[in-house]
This record gives sequence, C-alpha cells and structure tokens, in this order.
Amino acid sequence: MLSKKTQYALQALSYMAGKNTDAPILIAEIAEQKKIPLKFLENILLALKKAGFLESKKGKHGGYLFATAPEKIKLSAIFRTIEGPIALLPCVSLNFYKKCETCNEKKCGINKVMLEVRDNTLAILDKKTVLDLISL
Repeated sequence: MLSKKTQYALQALSYMAGKNTDAPILIAEIAEQKKIPLKFLENILLALKKAGFLESKKGKHGGYLFATAPEKIKLSAIFRTIEGPIALLPCVSLNFYKKCETCNEKKCGINKVMLEVRDNTLAILDKKTVLDLISL
C-alpha cells in the first residue's frame, strides 16, 4: 500500500507542476491547497530537495521550485526517494535486495510472481513523470 508520505509527495509535486511557474512556491500554499500537514510536508520537500528534484529559496519571495523539469522526473525515482523499494519483497528488489531467510528463491513461486509484479510496476513508474500527474 502506498504510504501517506508518498501520496503527499506526489500531491505536492503535482500541485507545483500544475502552477507552471519558475517562481518559488510557498510551502504553506502547497500545504493549504493540498490539505497536507505543514510539518509533514516540510520533511517530504526536504527529502526531495536532498535528492535533487527540488531547490529552495529563502526570504520574502522564497519557497520551493523544481531543480529538474517535472517532465524529466520519473515517478520511480520519487517512489524510491520517499518510499524506498518498489518491490513488495526484498528478495525481488533491484536496489534494496536482501535474501529471504526461509526460502530458496529459485524454487519459490511467491518470488516469481512478485518479480513479475515488480517488473510491471517498474515499467509503468519508469515511463510516467511528475508532469503526467497533472495531465492524466
């Protein structure tokens, strides 16, 4: 299930992309418009800034803006930044792989199905960008 944190990240990014401006957007504006708790949003935007998707400006006309164009930010990158692995099991994760302790991956039917789920999910998330969130 998608966490609230990831949902809020996607809502904030779609709001920012929908504004279609190069000017910084106040975090309070995003929080108010998308009904996201301000402190929670601050942490989310900071994580997105650290990952290089956003930048911030301080001062009277400060706020957050895109460091990378929304049409170039893949949803898979946002998911990994906020959520961590896209795969539902660590034994099928590309970037966060961890061997299962209780099974043989080569003979495990769950592994094979979850591998297919991961591949299909990743194919969609790699194809979609932040801009797609506002134009769907």
